[in-house]
Amino acid sequence: MKRLSTLSVVLLASCAATGHPDNIETKSGDYGYQAQYRDIEVSRADAGFLKSARLNSEICLPYRGGAYGTKVSGVANALLGERLSRNDLVEVRIGNDEDLGGNYVVSRDGTLKIPYLPPIRAQGRSTADVERDLNTILVEKQLYDTAPLVSVRIMDVASALVGVSGAVFEPHQVELGGVAGDQRDVGRQEALGASTEARNLSAALRATGGVRPDADLSAVELRRNGRLYTLDLRGVFQGHNMVDVMLLTGDQVFVPSRQCFQDDLMRPSPVSPPGVTVFMSNLTQPATGNAISAIGRNVREMPYGTRYLQAIVDLNCVGGARASSAHRSGLLLSRNPMTEVSVAIERDIEDMLRRADRDDYDPYILPGDAVACYDSTLTNVAEVARVMGLIGVGLLLNE
Repeated sequence: MKRLSTLSVVLLASCAATGHPDNIETKSGDYGYQAQYRDIEVSRADAGFLKSARLNSEICLPYRGGAYGTKVSGVANALLGERLSRNDLVEVRIGNDEDLGGNYVVSRDGTLKIPYLPPIRAQGRSTADVERDLNTILVEKQLYDTAPLVSVRIMDVASALVGVSGAVFEPHQVELGGVAGDQRDVGRQEALGASTEARNLSAALRATGGVRPDADLSAVELRRNGRLYTLDLRGVFQGHNMVDVMLLTGDQVFVPSRQCFQDDLMRPSPVSPPGVTVFMSNLTQPATGNAISAIGRNVREMPYGTRYLQAIVDLNCVGGARASSAHRSGLLLSRNPMTEVSVAIERDIEDMLRRADRDDYDPYILPGDAVACYDSTLTNVAEVARVMGLIGVGLLLNE
């Protein structure tokens, strides 16, 4: 029995608490990407309320675009309305001329190539601009004595390749506006004219994971044909229409950062992530496979703006018999998108639920975060007892 006693001490020691996770970002006293990550140090009697948003904002860089409502320079009429892009299908009508009129595709070099005429620049221009140039060329080439009636209309909007970088969750080049063949609306195609919202700036931001909480929406940069335009998108969170311009192939979008976490951006919007996919684990015993642990390709999808306590409830880590289920803890594993440094935050769930200032220590869940649930002390003790009993039986049988 001495062998069993010694082994019991070893096992109990190995099952003892290991302390809170160490974090590079927070060991100097900082709180990492969110003020909500900081350790709970105040007592309930001395607790303050709703401080985290203020703490986050204290380190924010000023808005590049100035105060909200300030007219941002660089925005020109060239960005407004529908603009032609490479591969767009257009219908050209020149009076009753059946030789020059017809359907044309904007070429790779951004021009319309009509027989017997020099290429007409179309990329980034309106149909009215192309009509005006076409009229001028027809007269200059002496094909008409006076300018004829000319009509240029978009019949089908092609997809556009756009680069998006900066303070978005998944910066990369995206293809916007593509429609599969089995999803095409023939009736709309046959109608005169075409339009789409799929090539808008907001669609590009959503396609790259949405803007991060540190994004500076007052001065989003759009580079087109060597020119820089600055757009103020803050209106989308103010209940106003934002400048949602149509993008063209070759455009480059850059979202600057304010170098801080902005609580106001953690809500659904046309430029926010469509949702949050979170990796979760809630297993008393290690699983032998994914099927029995209910782990699929996407473990959980949550609305953008979900917080730690909401995720813990979704993980079935709260509730049950108080005697055996209370005093569980939850672990949140996240990554600072600005520094790429990971952080592990462990919270005593029962303590968080009982605190009046819980919101100040309740982090927002970000795309790709992981949440794990640890069992209560009583469950741990019962598990140790079960294992010790099995080992004791084995040792006695061997003797």
